[in-house]
Amino acid sequence: MNRIFGGRLTRAREALAKFVYGMTGYEFARHAVEMRHEMEAVFMVVTFGDLIGVPVLPPIYSLRLLPYVVPEIATWKRHLARRREFWEKEEYDLHGV
Repeated sequence: MNRIFGGRLTRAREALAKFVYGMTGYEFARHAVEMRHEMEAVFMVVTFGDLIGVPVLPPIYSLRLLPYVVPEIATWKRHLARRREFWEKEEYDLHGV
């Protein structure tokens, strides 16, 4: 009986913790991930902009960073091809208005 009650209490506490996280921290975590993604995109444009026609840095610096960035280049190009304008982001939508 005590184990059953303890198990239910543990599950209820975990469910409450997830609910509170969803109410308070989820939006912050999601925003932090989006900001990190945007900063990585800016870094890629600044260092490897010549791949898409934006000459920014001298190629010697890009060549030094190339071994670290090679796995992400294909994903970055796909992201740029699919990229929307800044006003098309969800945060600029008028929800319920």
